[in-house]
Amino acid sequence: MSHPQSVADTVDDEATIDLLQQLVRIRSPYFEEEEITAFVHDWLDERGLDPEYHHVSEPDITGFEGDNVVARLEGSAPDAPTLLLNAHVDTVKIVDAWEEDPCSGRIEDGKLYGQGACDMKGGLAGIMVAFEALAEVDLAGDVLFTAVVDEEGPYGLGADALIRDGYTDDCDAAIVTEPGPILCQSDVSNPALVLGARGRYLYDVAVTGHAAHGSQPHKGVNAVVDAGRVAAALDELDVDSHPDLGDGSVCPLKIDGGSQTLSVPESARLLADRHVVPGETKEVVREQAEAAVAALDLDSEVDVGFREAPAADIYYGPYVTDEDHPLVRSLDGATHEVAGKAPETGYFSSVGDFNYFGDRADLPTVIVGPDGENIHGAGEFVYTDEVVEVARIVAAGAASYLG
Repeated sequence: MSHPQSVADTVDDEATIDLLQQLVRIRSPYFEEEEITAFVHDWLDERGLDPEYHHVSEPDITGFEGDNVVARLEGSAPDAPTLLLNAHVDTVKIVDAWEEDPCSGRIEDGKLYGQGACDMKGGLAGIMVAFEALAEVDLAGDVLFTAVVDEEGPYGLGADALIRDGYTDDCDAAIVTEPGPILCQSDVSNPALVLGARGRYLYDVAVTGHAAHGSQPHKGVNAVVDAGRVAAALDELDVDSHPDLGDGSVCPLKIDGGSQTLSVPESARLLADRHVVPGETKEVVREQAEAAVAALDLDSEVDVGFREAPAADIYYGPYVTDEDHPLVRSLDGATHEVAGKAPETGYFSSVGDFNYFGDRADLPTVIVGPDGENIHGAGEFVYTDEVVEVARIVAAGAASYLG
């Protein structure tokens, strides 16, 4: 079996949705992925796909210990490309507002419900069955399968560890099966190829005022009030734009400060999201924030920093994949074969493991994922037909790209 369409045809609808349902029924908020990583490992092992655990450790900030699951198909030609297939196994923390079991995996009207059904157990099921299909193909290049932990957590520790431990060193391109269209900058529908994403920094701003009795606030410098002024200034920052990724953005998230009654707050802390496009480096966004603060001429002292991270290179950089890259052309052809139409093209509005691969690992990275609704919220669902379609497109596109 060598023709891409033949590979796609081996993806079984019922088996794919059954796998998805099993994945959704496993509770797996970030930092609590032991059961689902064991399931993915055992599923691959039962099919003779030789999975391995890849340990992930971050002792200093989170204390996290966990495992990615990796497996590799060896191609026949040493000079052929190696393709990374990636999905994350974790979900956000379970949302309280669910009116049913958040891990039910209930199917109704072509929708499968559950926390993480769309983000991204649909995509995880897709690459699992695509990888199984590719194992039956004579490929020139290698396929590296990675199911990673902690994408929804604060640092993307699973993908970070893959890069840090050299797993991506010999890769030439990557497919990540995140839900794409629903989180794109523009109105895009599946089948779609998402060819880039904005990056993100998290401002961590310390504001230091001067304490005084709350009945005489004029004798102090209110750090909470000044933190609010800084938040407003950041909210109005001029940001750059990119022809594909759109505009950057700033979103103040949280102000902490004060607590005592009858006391002018001496200190406050402001957190603000900064989504960036190429050219908006860490140095640039710090300088812009510092200039905005200086223009306020506050009595408080303000220190513009960034959130603490396990390492200096843990950040989400923006990236764009060329539409003419061989992987994009292969996925375009696969979409024509599988779906009978040309894929739409979009660009992601936020960040994820794909930023690590597309920017830090410098891999041409394409997001191909099933859509749904209510991502990260109660009532989350994924369209089951799109899960199967994504599996087929990934299998056919990978077979074409790898020869």
